[in-house]
Amino acid sequence: MAEHLASIFGTEKDRVNCPFYFKIGACRHGDRCSRLHNRPTISPTLLLSNMYQRPDMITPGVDAQGQPIDPRKIQEHFEDFYEDIFEELSKFGEIESLNVCDNLADHMIGNVYVQFREEDQAAAALQALQGRFYSGRPIIADFSPVTDFREATCRQYEENSCNRGGYCNFMHVKVIGRELRRKLFGRHRRYRGSRSRSRSASPRHRREREYREKSRDRDRDDHRDRNGRRPDRDRDRYDRESGSRRKHGSPRRSRSPPPAREGSEERRARIEQWNREREEKV
Repeated sequence: MAEHLASIFGTEKDRVNCPFYFKIGACRHGDRCSRLHNRPTISPTLLLSNMYQRPDMITPGVDAQGQPIDPRKIQEHFEDFYEDIFEELSKFGEIESLNVCDNLADHMIGNVYVQFREEDQAAAALQALQGRFYSGRPIIADFSPVTDFREATCRQYEENSCNRGGYCNFMHVKVIGRELRRKLFGRHRRYRGSRSRSRSASPRHRREREYREKSRDRDRDDHRDRNGRRPDRDRDRYDRESGSRRKHGSPRRSRSPPPAREGSEERRARIEQWNREREEKV
């Protein structure tokens, strides 16, 4: 029974927990939902609800005065907002991802999801955002259960084939330009390897990070050592598994086998011969 409940947790078959809240951190029914919203007490992801106010919010492509807006102006407005938010939130730690919803439904419109590298960084950002305003509107921030945005985003939207439009129940993530992405995320990726690991990371994230680190170290050892050669232990394993022959390039020089260990009779014979040679010299 326990295995069955664990297998359906967060899915449509789960009649106790809300699958939409579990996947996207938001539910169209809100507090009136008949299923439970398990709000996390700690998470690397924060949800800033309804934070982004697009200039064509009332009617897509048209401003509040009813005049059409150039799509480039809309994108420029969004990227200015994105960069502003990123610069402010990055003060609290390294940002893994920053996603802004392009949905139109009330529970998702303008939602901003920021995922930090460590949970304590998200906690520090959440504390600092309490009671603050942006563009004259209060910031509503809370921990989000979303840690894997692949399950939260709409794949059809990414392929320009979503027939539900802005009222889709999955995230329609607005995309920033390549230049801005390189500017914001590129500089942080360079320092990732030298950052200290916080003990506050969740067990799931620790296991995933340890697996990646072990895999990276194993790949590095298998490839080259510091002097540009394969380590001997890996070379021996490679030779043993491949029959001591390389498929490409020059044949590898075989290592001389260790000398065989002498038996007691061989040692006695060698000593007698050594004594005879010594008596002949005298």
